[in-house]
Amino acid sequence: MYGLIGKMRAARGQRDAVIDLLRASTGALPGCLNYIIARDPADADAIWVTEVWIDAESHKASLQLPEVQATIAKARPFIAGFEFQVETHPVGGFGLADGKTG
Repeated sequence: MYGLIGKMRAARGQRDAVIDLLRASTGALPGCLNYIIARDPADADAIWVTEVWIDAESHKASLQLPEVQATIAKARPFIAGFEFQVETHPVGGFGLADGKTG
């Protein structure tokens, strides 16, 4: 499995608009096992996104989907930046397979 944990910063006062756009685009993402969008309780403009994919190639391919490209274009004006992104190799847990294949 392939995982990403990232923190993005919405433009001041636009966090809910970004979250709404992200939530609307998380329907059919082939290879995505888990996609969690969270508000940062200590930072009114921060958004955390935690993703688990079957592999890195599935994540990379998702970025080319027309729906994802459209969401990126719509959200871009409301995003101030990306603070960091960390790659992980999930091994399982509640809601995920045991990960013994990767």
